Amino acid sequence: MTKAIALLSGGLDSTLALKLILDLGIEVEAVNFISPFCTCTSSNSGCMEGKKAAVKLGVKLKVINTSREILELVKHPKHGYGRNMNPCLDCRILTFKKAGEYMREQGASFLITGEVLGERPMSQRRDAMRVIERDSGLDGLVLRPLSAKLLPPTIPEKEGLVDREKLLNIQGRSRKPQIALAKEFGINDYPCPAGGCLLTDPGFARRMRDLMDHNPNFTLNDVHLLKVGRHFRLSHKVKTIVGRTEKENKKVLSFAQKGDLIYKVLDFPGPITMVRGDLGDDLSELPASITAGYSKAKNEKNINVSCKEYPSGRTGVFQVSPIERERLEELMI
Repeated sequence: MTKAIALLSGGLDSTLALKLILDLGIEVEAVNFISPFCTCTSSNSGCMEGKKAAVKLGVKLKVINTSREILELVKHPKHGYGRNMNPCLDCRILTFKKAGEYMREQGASFLITGEVLGERPMSQRRDAMRVIERDSGLDGLVLRPLSAKLLPPTIPEKEGLVDREKLLNIQGRSRKPQIALAKEFGINDYPCPAGGCLLTDPGFARRMRDLMDHNPNFTLNDVHLLKVGRHFRLSHKVKTIVGRTEKENKKVLSFAQKGDLIYKVLDFPGPITMVRGDLGDDLSELPASITAGYSKAKNEKNINVSCKEYPSGRTGVFQVSPIERERLEELMI
């Protein structure tokens, strides 16, 4: 029996593509990739939407962690960035390579993706699709069922493993054809229809660019920290993160590393503030003023703010006034 490997994000397109091939009587196994930038990934178990889609379609799902490789791509993308900090072509090449390796391990004949011609400006153009296949070593082995009739026949089509006449000719950015097809298939729950990458978000991309400019050797911990709180650049070497809610305060603390400083207002409710970098004596009161400015004591003067080095527990107390709003805006990333 013919077997294929599907790249399944759990978005509408990849779910429909997998369903189309299943209905042709082909055995399909899905792969899903862990990325620190995926908006649908909550843990090392992979994308939650991908897992849900695999269960609904009754296919086995293999989760592959590409977090560290993707960090290197973000630092040095061979094919450049999209509108923000998204190295889409390089990311696709990486995931195709990994999926191709798994395809060969499993004795499968080809890959399936939910890509739609012209839907995404950087990675779903004809020329980009050719580059991705070439650089991933998968020329002719990537079947895109939703747009197949608009693209050259693939090897599985030429060999008769897949009936080309039963594939589709969808193109462009409108989702109306996919939504109609989902209704026909009885697929009603697709909360993440287009998928999501934080690197395409202008606000997150701004933080990412700041991190790269000031700390080119950043780690996964640094990236995860970008997702929570308010961020301030105090100097080339120092960044401050202020929690916005109790949940975010806990998140900020969970990412603390040796040498980080933790600030907290002593006598009033307020945020947890983390300082990462070589603060020095000349800037030591500034995070305390920022912390006070976001606390219930923001209209008070002479506020006591504790400073604790993680994890040694060494502490100090600063008596400060809340920082002025104009100064906050100058420092905010």
